[in-house]
Amino acid sequence: MEIVIGIVAFLVGGLITWLLITKALKSRSERVIRDAEAEAEVIKKDKILQAKEKFLHLKGEHEKEINSRNSRILNAENKLKQKESTFSQKLEEVQRKNKENEAIRSNLTKQLELLDKKSEEVGRMHKQQVEQLEAISGMSGDEAKEMLIESLKAEAKTEAMSFINDIMDEAKINANKEAKRIVLQTVQRVATETAIENSVTIFHIDSDEMKGRIIGREGRNIRALEAATGVEIIVDDTPEAIVLSAFDPMRREIARLALHQLVTDGRIHPARIEEVVNKVKKQVEEEIIETGKRTTIDLGIHGLHPELIKLVGKMKYRSSYGQNLLQHSRETANLCAVMAAELGLNTKKAKRAGLLHDIGKVSDEEPELPHAILGMKLAEKYKEKPDICNAIGAHHDEVEMNTMIAPIVQVCDAISGARPGARREVIEAYIKRLKDLESLALSYPGVMKTYAIQAGRELRVIVGAEKTTDKEAEELSYDIARKIQTEMTYPGQVKITVIRETRAISYAK
Repeated sequence: MEIVIGIVAFLVGGLITWLLITKALKSRSERVIRDAEAEAEVIKKDKILQAKEKFLHLKGEHEKEINSRNSRILNAENKLKQKESTFSQKLEEVQRKNKENEAIRSNLTKQLELLDKKSEEVGRMHKQQVEQLEAISGMSGDEAKEMLIESLKAEAKTEAMSFINDIMDEAKINANKEAKRIVLQTVQRVATETAIENSVTIFHIDSDEMKGRIIGREGRNIRALEAATGVEIIVDDTPEAIVLSAFDPMRREIARLALHQLVTDGRIHPARIEEVVNKVKKQVEEEIIETGKRTTIDLGIHGLHPELIKLVGKMKYRSSYGQNLLQHSRETANLCAVMAAELGLNTKKAKRAGLLHDIGKVSDEEPELPHAILGMKLAEKYKEKPDICNAIGAHHDEVEMNTMIAPIVQVCDAISGARPGARREVIEAYIKRLKDLESLALSYPGVMKTYAIQAGRELRVIVGAEKTTDKEAEELSYDIARKIQTEMTYPGQVKITVIRETRAISYAK
């Protein structure tokens, strides 16, 4: 019973508690709802205010945009009105100018008609005057025209000749002055040696007994030596001397050195001769390479192909018109360097081209080619630069010059070969050249005598005073110079002097 009462009391207490809690929650929920409604009202008012403010702002901006657009439209209307006004003014001005041009065109038409009438009148008057002149002179208009043309031709030719002479004199004064300065400075700054090579070499011996040993029994030693060296050995009555004759200086040098070793050693027989000659050939080849290297070092030239160095060394044993080829090439290289420096060009390239310009003369390849072309091919073969190859090939005008180094090499080659004592010409060729000079001048009408003087560097032409005038003498000098320049080959330059003199002769009896 007590348990039941307890349970009932517990339930009643729980119910009362639930009711109290429910009431408290309801009261609290009502308060929360009221607070939420109040807060929602506040938020609603804030949003309405924000919306009003944004509306007012957008309205202001829209009004500004409308005002700005209206202002632009108004400005455009004003500009359009101004353009319409300017266009109207220009249109009026164009219409006014058109009216003026019409008036001018009409005036010009009238003037042209008047000019045509006057031209016809002038033509008639000119025709009448021509007819009167023909009647007075007894010549037709064509004949008078031809006479006038011939007169004008002669006068123009005389004036042109005088003008040409003046221009040439002025050009010579200016150009020759600078050219002479460069050439003279170049020549003066290069010291040279005059080396004359002959086709024979004299080998001196101590006694005539040695001659017999060199000849050998029945001449077998001398025949073996000639066969091994390719040199003609002349043993005559000249005391203590043997003559070695050959056109190739290298062969003569090999024979000379071989003879020297054989005479010094004392053993002279065919087997020994062949052994010594082979040994000397190797020594000479080594000396050729050493000479080539020493030459390039002396000139400051680097990077040459070994075969080109060998060709340079072989120049020591070659000659051209009696001038040692190596000495000539060294001299040309130095001249090229100095002249290139004077002209502001590359001195190293000029010196290199000057040294190699005659390598075609010492090569055994394709002997039928001109030495300049052969030298150019060799330079190309051994990887020399194109401007160097062109300078080598063009120094005798076999190919066209396309670099500034080419004419320098050509000029310096001529300077080295043309200086006194450098080369020897065959006397017959020298005399023939002088006779050709005189004959060429004698072929002109009015020429009485010609004299080639100063080794063919000056040609004096004597003309008859009664057959040639002073102006014709000037023309004759110019014509002879041009003909010599185009038809003859000569070193340096040839001065042509035409002499015309008048003599008055009378006799006292």
